Amino acid sequence: MAVTLSAKSRENLKKSATNSIRKEGFVPAVVYGREEASQPISINELELVKTVRDEGRNAIISLKVEGSKSFDVMLHDYQMDPIKNALVHADFYVVNMSQEMEAVVPLEVVGEAKGSKKGGVLQQPLFELMVSAKPKDIPESVKVDVSSLEIGDTLTIADLPKSSSYSYVDDAETTVFTVTLPTVEEPEDQEVDENAEPELVGDKKADAAE
Repeated sequence: MAVTLSAKSRENLKKSATNSIRKEGFVPAVVYGREEASQPISINELELVKTVRDEGRNAIISLKVEGSKSFDVMLHDYQMDPIKNALVHADFYVVNMSQEMEAVVPLEVVGEAKGSKKGGVLQQPLFELMVSAKPKDIPESVKVDVSSLEIGDTLTIADLPKSSSYSYVDDAETTVFTVTLPTVEEPEDQEVDENAEPELVGDKKADAAE
């Protein structure tokens, strides 16, 4: 079931009006897609943040735009102010609930690899996956049990759990997890002065005798 959020149409696109919207606790945004003309809107920042936190980045949102109509959308992109840690802008994409689409979902590690318990290091070169699914079937994350991995073992996308609701878009041979031996740093070789004359054994004793 889609989460419902309310939004307001945004007609004044001047910077001063946009700043005013942000001061009131709203985020300037735009909704587009599925042959819908791009429509500027504003949405309550706290409500949007709570929805994404509780429902996940790929949540289906029923967006009710004041003076317009409702759209089934997903949060397509957003920009953050790194200093204020606040949303600056958001993009919502209108989805077709009966048509498959591609979406990025995070990988979630389950368990501890056997190899890690023996001193190995679990390496994860991939933290997100691209999947293809109908909007309502897009998973919040893909859980991967790594507990059986020994040192030297590797998991690729082809080894990940299969689902009838979605499929993986990325190359099946892409490495997702591997357990390697810990890196041992070799001691640095001491630099040798090639121009230095070799010390002769007995020289010091000879000098002392003189």
